[in-house]
Amino acid sequence: MKRFVELFNSLDQTTKTNLKVEALKEYFATAPHRDAAWAAYLLAGKKVGKSLSSRRLRDWVSQIANYPAWLVEECFVAVGDLSETLALLLPDNPVPQDLPLHQVIEEYIVPLGKMTEDEQRTTIVTIWGKLDTQERFLFHKLISTAFRVGVSRNLLVRGLAQAADVDEAIMAHRVAGNWKPAETDFASLFSGEGLCDDPARPYPFLLAHALQEEPANLGDIADWQLEWKWDGIRAQLIRRRGQTIISSRGEASVATAFPELYLLGSSLPEGTVLDGEILAWERDRPLPFAKLQTRLNRKNVEPMLFVDVPVAFVAYDLLELEGTDQRELPLRERRTKLEELAMQVSYLQLSPIVQVTSWQEAITLMSQSRSRGVEGLMIKRLDSRYAVGRPRGLWWKLKVEPYTADCVMVAAQPGHGKRAGLFTDYTFAVRKDAELVPIAKAYSGLTDEEIDEVDRWVRNHTTGKFGPVRAVKPELIFELGFEGIQESDRHKSGIALRFPRMLRWRKDKKVAEIDTIETLRVLLKEHNR
Repeated sequence: MKRFVELFNSLDQTTKTNLKVEALKEYFATAPHRDAAWAAYLLAGKKVGKSLSSRRLRDWVSQIANYPAWLVEECFVAVGDLSETLALLLPDNPVPQDLPLHQVIEEYIVPLGKMTEDEQRTTIVTIWGKLDTQERFLFHKLISTAFRVGVSRNLLVRGLAQAADVDEAIMAHRVAGNWKPAETDFASLFSGEGLCDDPARPYPFLLAHALQEEPANLGDIADWQLEWKWDGIRAQLIRRRGQTIISSRGEASVATAFPELYLLGSSLPEGTVLDGEILAWERDRPLPFAKLQTRLNRKNVEPMLFVDVPVAFVAYDLLELEGTDQRELPLRERRTKLEELAMQVSYLQLSPIVQVTSWQEAITLMSQSRSRGVEGLMIKRLDSRYAVGRPRGLWWKLKVEPYTADCVMVAAQPGHGKRAGLFTDYTFAVRKDAELVPIAKAYSGLTDEEIDEVDRWVRNHTTGKFGPVRAVKPELIFELGFEGIQESDRHKSGIALRFPRMLRWRKDKKVAEIDTIETLRVLLKEHNR
């Protein structure tokens, strides 16, 4: 556990990529395999699973530290991070034990979900008595599923690849999938033995960069393949050993939400892997993403949803054919094979190629994006192999400008991690007759200097406290950008925004000039056309 704390601190205290990779390489090359397996699992963004409420933790810390509950709450507000607050409030441990990471997780965290409240308290108090303050901090993060550190999947793969002395693409494939560290010998990640036996293992996804320059700067348009940018769920449809697997970008199986896609999977030849998009689909066009969301997070899909929200898998790349990896072939060859496959499989729907002869024609077509229910264009180099991650120059995405609305801040709360202690997460409202109606929460888009300025303003203009949330005077106006808009019975406004973020601070506007709920309803109608 101590070594994992040291790794966490090394990763958290630097922004330099090389130093992060070196820390990862050192840890994975020297840590015991069972600990290293859990570390890789956690750094890959996987969760142990939340099985204990934060309220219980607060109560138990209050009892053991002999602090009143209100003081624990006030300390949380001051610190801004609950895991750190509770670790700091607990009495110091003069003689902490050096427990392995795997033992802390497997013996103390995993069993919590099957315990009674009294058993949970006994277990938590026992482990507190064996860990020091920093270890308690990370322990709290792990049981709350709030464990985050500044390491992307690509950096993790680089560190593991260097420690194992293998190519990064090979390691990325090994790390992919739903492997369980408690059941998987970490040596398998290094050797690859046994991992290829898993028919459900997806390939690492190739991702696109946003195109910030003029498309004409990419050169001759004949060197590129253009497709519509779909607004769905990126997934791989896998057919191996008589099984159909649907794996999302988060490497979670989403098959239970879309059981009708098994029909497509069962019609594919053995040893086929397709890259594509799951879309709510009706009458030869995509439906809004909000429709697709109704199918997610359900163990069983009610029969009526098949009628109300039909779905389609739109394929745009071929990664494996007859059990042979196709990723090193150029896109033009992969596309040809994909089209040949579609001629054999009647249920297979391909993402159509957007036929244009000039960049100007492509830009003109962009204006049709919203009427077609798409987000813009994908621009893919025809000679590109299917690489790992987000290499520059292979795939680009050219998105339409976001929807916008001028809103007023009505509440703020502290952020997490490096933003703990600063008010960085804001609630925004629009006008509805004479009142203000909350419409969205946003936390990205401001510079560090603007965050500091808003933080000072919030502290001086607070009108009410609700736990860590501060109600503020409705004076600060921000232009929000968002990708989509949908009806919602979970919000008082009746509307929810998709991917809201702050585009700019409108210091030139007053509250009377912000947008209204009627304005957003007009956007909603346009979005749903």
